[in-house]
Amino acid sequence: MNPTSSPALPGSSLNARRRLSELDRLADGSADSVVDVLVVGLGATGAGAALDAATRGLTVAAIDAHDLAFGTSRWSSKLVHGGLRYLASGQLDVAHESAVERGILMERTAPHLVRAQPFVLPLTPLVSRGQAALARAGFLAGDLLRVGARTSRSTLPQPRTLSAVETRHLAPALRPTGLRGGLLSWDGRLSDDARLVTAIARTAAAYGARVLTRTRALELHRDGALVRDETTGQELRIRARTVINAAGVWAGGLVDDVRLRPSRGTHLVLRSEDLGRLSAGLHIPIPGETNRFVLVLPQGDGRVYVGLTDEPVDGDIPDVPEVPETDIGFLLDVLGSALDVTVQRADVVGAFAGLRPLLDTRDAAGRTADISRKHAVLTSPSGVVTVVGGKLTTYRRMAQDAVDAAVAVGSLTAGPCRTASVPLVGAARPQVLAGLDVPARLVYRYGSEAPAVHALGLEDPALGKPVVPGHPVTGAELVWAVRHEGALDTSDLLDRRTRIGLVPGDRSTAEGAALDALARTAQMQ
Repeated sequence: MNPTSSPALPGSSLNARRRLSELDRLADGSADSVVDVLVVGLGATGAGAALDAATRGLTVAAIDAHDLAFGTSRWSSKLVHGGLRYLASGQLDVAHESAVERGILMERTAPHLVRAQPFVLPLTPLVSRGQAALARAGFLAGDLLRVGARTSRSTLPQPRTLSAVETRHLAPALRPTGLRGGLLSWDGRLSDDARLVTAIARTAAAYGARVLTRTRALELHRDGALVRDETTGQELRIRARTVINAAGVWAGGLVDDVRLRPSRGTHLVLRSEDLGRLSAGLHIPIPGETNRFVLVLPQGDGRVYVGLTDEPVDGDIPDVPEVPETDIGFLLDVLGSALDVTVQRADVVGAFAGLRPLLDTRDAAGRTADISRKHAVLTSPSGVVTVVGGKLTTYRRMAQDAVDAAVAVGSLTAGPCRTASVPLVGAARPQVLAGLDVPARLVYRYGSEAPAVHALGLEDPALGKPVVPGHPVTGAELVWAVRHEGALDTSDLLDRRTRIGLVPGDRSTAEGAALDALARTAQMQ
């Protein structure tokens, strides 16, 4: 392969060949096959735990029954929150932790994947002057969180009040009647939550972690797990000195005494042209609520996400949550309360829902929206460490606490946590990223690896073309995902390495290109 089409971080490539080789090594029964830490679950927290343990000098295997970011970690609002909502509800520790972790992502570990996102809260007739004053005070308090987290002003600008003219300039779709102005605030925004997980997992692999998708944990024990290779059906034992259960909403099914109360967050996918030109995201207050908003999030790829709900979920946990019509109707109603354009059910081209793995505490009566987002690390009588709760923004701290517990349980010799300063695959200084002679969209998704991805399209012009009309993802990105990002099938490519699959019609159009990317790589092996 052309050297320009290789990863920037040696050893970070994940692919089918590497997966098979590392699975064989774990199954051979030799002393070398025993790892210090086995992590179950490859969402943000599990991948983060694998990276944390590997950078402390521990040997690591990390498995998932499906794919990287298969569960909750791909269904978020794609935001890296500074903790304002938790400050308003009195959860000062969670708010501060969120602000600190946001700063780490934006300025140290993933500046290529996280950037500042402006938001406008329109002061419509439904927002009283008292509510506006409360929101303004909240945004100023959020800026104090930024100061406390030592995040620079150049990274996150100062909130301010907007005139009605300025407000409609940023969001022309807002209804002008009765609009008094707006409140401008800033927060962190991911290019893609699933891409963050992929970067974490690949960085862990570069430090020696064995990252194995399609490997289902059937039984967990203190000294390892019985697992099944989902590609072949073969069962094997992975031996480990400690085990971390980071399976998210499925964590309670792997160990006893972990009670979760999942909460569903739903988002709609709209075409950008249906909402006009949006230069900022929107916070639209939910009528009757003082501290809850529907978010309107322009993605820069011809799509806009609108979310989110916070509804309790009972019963069995599905692999892929369904979106009920009641959630869609609710979000459209709130959207209609502030916009001058009519968005109808037929305009919803896609929808997705994620389940938050909230810890069910005995005093958590009432709505799931009121349950603390603080994470918990629990050790079962059998010695398995489970980490639950939390949020995407704080994945790194959750992973650190889980590995600390695993080190103590297993009496392991390990160095201190290093992940607050370990850059993820693709990370580079802003001036370096700005100087890359490739499309900005690729830099925002691949960072310093963007030239290698772009080179694939230059080598083969057929790969340089978008795979779906009106959507920017190219065939080169699909080939890169198979060769270096661990994608094994069309779902991995279309639903997680890219987000084409969020719109069913686009997914159908792109399936041929996904199969072609898989075939190209198979021919090389």
